Amino acid sequence: MSMELWSETVVLGELGDDPQFTDDLNAVLEQCSTTPTVDVLLNFAGVSYLNSSNIAKLLKLRKLIVVTNQRKLKFCNVNRHVWGVFLVTGIDKLFDFVDDVPTGLASLQI
Repeated sequence: MSMELWSETVVLGELGDDPQFTDDLNAVLEQCSTTPTVDVLLNFAGVSYLNSSNIAKLLKLRKLIVVTNQRKLKFCNVNRHVWGVFLVTGIDKLFDFVDDVPTGLASLQI
């Protein structure tokens, strides 16, 4: 995964499909645990499917970033199939979605 500290307060994570997805989220979880003052934008451009384990990791990440750290978490470039999983499970209401990386980075800076 390409994870970069885009600014002092924003982490940009590029996600891939499993098994890389799990490793990618673990890296983001670790970064947010050690630096609780960052907002996170996850780019789903490389993700073509989600399984229940992936969803559980996303919910854990949300709890850490949004609930515990009181920071922002946004997803971008979510393809139609992955979006369908979010809709069917009802967790689309728990996350913030933006169209692309530039829009997501701008929305985190506001």
